[in-house]
Amino acid sequence: RVVTHKIARLLQAGYAPSQIAAITFTNKAAQEMRERAKELVGPRAAKPLVISTFHALGVRLLRAEGEHLGLKPRFSILDSDDVLGLLRDAGGTTDNALARRWQWAISAWKNQGLDSTAAEAAVGNDDERIAARVMQRYEERLNAYQAVDFDDLILLPNKLLQRNAQVRERWQDTLRYVLVDEVQDTNTIQYELLKSLVGERAMFTAVGDDDQGIYGWRGASVENLKQLSVDFPRLRVITLEQNYRSTGSILRAANAVIANNPKMFEKKLWSELGDGEPVLVLESDSEEHEAERAVARIQALRGQGGEVQFKDFAVLYRANHLAKVFEKALRRASIPYKVSGGQSFFDRAEIRDLCAWLRLIVNNDDDPAFLRAITSPKRGIGHQTLTSLGEFASRWKSSMFEALFVQSLGTALSARSVASLHEFGRFVNDLEFRARHTQGAEEAKPLLLGWLKDIAYEQHLRDTAHSEALATSRWANVLDFVDWIAKRCGGEIENDGGASLTSEKHSVLDVAQSISVIISLAERKDEQNIVTLSTLHAAKGLEWPHVMLAGVNEGLLPFLSDDDEMTAQRLEEERRLMYVGITRARHTLAVSTLRRRKRGRNTVAAVPSRFIAEM
Repeated sequence: RVVTHKIARLLQAGYAPSQIAAITFTNKAAQEMRERAKELVGPRAAKPLVISTFHALGVRLLRAEGEHLGLKPRFSILDSDDVLGLLRDAGGTTDNALARRWQWAISAWKNQGLDSTAAEAAVGNDDERIAARVMQRYEERLNAYQAVDFDDLILLPNKLLQRNAQVRERWQDTLRYVLVDEVQDTNTIQYELLKSLVGERAMFTAVGDDDQGIYGWRGASVENLKQLSVDFPRLRVITLEQNYRSTGSILRAANAVIANNPKMFEKKLWSELGDGEPVLVLESDSEEHEAERAVARIQALRGQGGEVQFKDFAVLYRANHLAKVFEKALRRASIPYKVSGGQSFFDRAEIRDLCAWLRLIVNNDDDPAFLRAITSPKRGIGHQTLTSLGEFASRWKSSMFEALFVQSLGTALSARSVASLHEFGRFVNDLEFRARHTQGAEEAKPLLLGWLKDIAYEQHLRDTAHSEALATSRWANVLDFVDWIAKRCGGEIENDGGASLTSEKHSVLDVAQSISVIISLAERKDEQNIVTLSTLHAAKGLEWPHVMLAGVNEGLLPFLSDDDEMTAQRLEEERRLMYVGITRARHTLAVSTLRRRKRGRNTVAAVPSRFIAEM
């Protein structure tokens, strides 16, 4: 609200819409801001506004200016799985857990603004030294593939703005006023990027809440809020204390908890919505009992009449594994629900592999899809070959797939490598031809199963999974995905009431072309009338009329594992997480604590969280 109204004021003051940039943290927040701006200033004025996430702004900057860093405009952006594959390759390992640890270390270094040379100079032990060396090889591969990872979308634009005065002046002149939302969630490099964008002119508005800094574990620094006043001495601080969401009793509980943290900026939330219902504390005998009480509460509040719907309820918890017992209880009671902050079907590695193949037959120029398809499963085409192919494609200013068929490819690669690449290229072209001419479910399914057999995908899952059970479950997901595509080829379309059949048949290629749209629709559950189960982290920025905080016990919230100690800093962040949970509720809040809880295979006595006493 603050940011969108400020945009309207800036337009009245004579700024052109294209000179204003509003930066948010999530695509969802950016979308909501775009809608609000459109309502406030009209579609015409809202269209040229730059409203995006930090990462999307980074993409825009790199597409325009990447040549200064040796990037072509059509560089590829690798997702987390692509990065993991590259790191396994760079470190010469098949150990996913080790590659994942390298990934976290490299991400943390990049978020501090360090490259591999700086990281190696700063390491403290042998594990970190190895990670820094893997990072160097990883950087070489990114370079060769003309690719960047998610962290580079902030790191590289910042590097460019700091080192190139011409580019810096051009962008400061283009974006004359910058607005940043949730500034307490910025990490070191995002904060540096903000400073590079606003320069000495310092025309910006930052909105933040030091009581909601809950992302310290991923590099965010609440200290950036305090640092603003140091870096920009003319900064004017305005405190927003009126809350338009929650009732008085919910806000009193929130204020009482957060009062135990040291204050950066003094504030006390208040509301004109009256006291409302008192906050309820529920004690349950076990996790199952807690889930049953959650279901009973939902049924009771809906039974009171009025317009209470399933979508008005959320059950929030500290860790993902706590969702299972609630899912079971809701399914038993036939209450529809969704799990936020968990993994979606389309995020699974095996589904992303197959989507990469489908993306490639639709668009041969999609380099990340090419890299994923050619290595899933591996077909004797190694990293060195792909690096040379990437360099050759760069020289020819073509995509990697297009480069397969350039006559002079043999000058850059051995005859054996060229033969393997040609075989892959022919297979993709053949698959594209068959996908174009295969219509309806009864033709699509044999084609898809034949394709999976040809590339020996089931065997690939068995070779790469660390257990037979995992391979079997992944293969079951693949077969579900095949059925999903075949249904769509048969003209079966899902709507809110389930599936309805239309007579129109589609080719496999038609379905592949719309796959990204279909996936985003399949995941868009926001409008459905269903209960939300969510982690506290994933719930930030959202609100519901009726909220239940589950498992509010010592060890769970505040979270503490056996081999860890509770530092003052950790406790403060956990307290902020509790504060975020409390302030998600609009009308009623129930705080649930367990008398006994599961710990591994045992059941142990449970202690109510200290935060309940603080409330």
